[in-house]
Amino acid sequence: MLTARRRVVATAVILTGSLLMTACGGSDSGSSDAKTLRLWHYESPTSAMGVAWNAAIKEFEARHPGVKVKVEEKSFDQMQKTAPMVLNSSDAPDIMEYNKGNATAGLLSKQGLLTDLTTEAAKHGWDKKLSPSVRTTSLYDTNGVMGSGKWYGVPNYAEYTMVYYNKDLFKKYGIAEPKTLGELTAAMDKFVSEGITPLANGGAAYPAQQYLYQLALSKADRSWVNAYQLYKGKTDFHDAAWTYGAETFADWVKKGYFSKSSSGQNEEAAGVSFTSGKTPILFSGSWWYGRFTTDNKFDWGTFRWPGSKLTLGSGGNLWVVPQSSKNKELAYDFIDITMSEKIQNLLGNSGGVPVAADAAAITDPRSKTLIDDFNTLSKNDGLAFYPDWPVPGFYDVLVSGTQKLISGSDKPDGYLSDLQEAYDKGAPKQ
Repeated sequence: MLTARRRVVATAVILTGSLLMTACGGSDSGSSDAKTLRLWHYESPTSAMGVAWNAAIKEFEARHPGVKVKVEEKSFDQMQKTAPMVLNSSDAPDIMEYNKGNATAGLLSKQGLLTDLTTEAAKHGWDKKLSPSVRTTSLYDTNGVMGSGKWYGVPNYAEYTMVYYNKDLFKKYGIAEPKTLGELTAAMDKFVSEGITPLANGGAAYPAQQYLYQLALSKADRSWVNAYQLYKGKTDFHDAAWTYGAETFADWVKKGYFSKSSSGQNEEAAGVSFTSGKTPILFSGSWWYGRFTTDNKFDWGTFRWPGSKLTLGSGGNLWVVPQSSKNKELAYDFIDITMSEKIQNLLGNSGGVPVAADAAAITDPRSKTLIDDFNTLSKNDGLAFYPDWPVPGFYDVLVSGTQKLISGSDKPDGYLSDLQEAYDKGAPKQ
């Protein structure tokens, strides 16, 4: 994230609107002293991360008498677009949630804007708590490429994508839970015939590009992902997988699976169209899970994208400490609290995917299923990261391109050519 985002959302809830967590309130900038820990994040108060981090804030303040945590209003898009500029100024926070991947945290680490957390990771045992697949996005080399090098961020949750569906609407129209892609498209055809747009979508943010990437992943394998994400091979955007993804996405627009108006909608609009009961299906991340538990007033469920071994997913967004943070030791302490078993268990029982919880302490049935599905994906090497990660600025290229596919102002071939040009320009030279 979203990604994508990710974070609801997506994601890992990533919200475009500004959301203020309960803490010390306010967003007056520039003020930082030993009595204040300035924290930026973009999670909804009802998301699993929002619930857990609120509890972590209370525990932090109890452990540090006289110190207050000031949570400042930010959004995913604000962070995505302005972080390099803000972190290179005197207005940087002490700690912040930030998107992981080469194009985001990797870029900031390469620019010298993030604190090297390698020593702290070993000191606090974070390196032992994170599995290899989750740890991938914490490490960046001198070129800002994830997977090796020094620690520049710590995820205290994991995330992956799935299909959310409105069981009540499926039941109303006599549709069974799809087990194959053919059954999913048949279900969408049925909804269209009833005058219902089946897929919640946001072309102005990450949801649309994640639909398209998932379609491509259904025809891809691990070597394809490694070539695209880690530059371990050549990426050809006119190959069979990318072509299938783009052409199928454009075909789904023509069939009415996505609304034309979704080209101008963000991820929050996509989420609300699902929670309101208007749209029966949303493909997005686990970062919505906790929010849907409280916001959905209908029976709902989830299933993995049918017919694909790979899906979008990784460790969650990162806690990063800006190089210019004035209270680094306090920031390290806060990260450590979010990694504690107490907070991890709360996150897991609130609809999140914890990275260091006591499995026996997760008692909520939905949460157990969510976590078990992630563990299965991770064990089977099924996490394929997010489409905007490989090169700086690619998120905006993907947004613009999928908007054009939705509006019909570009064809799949032109879309793929635009991706190839932007990718080749930004990727390290082989």
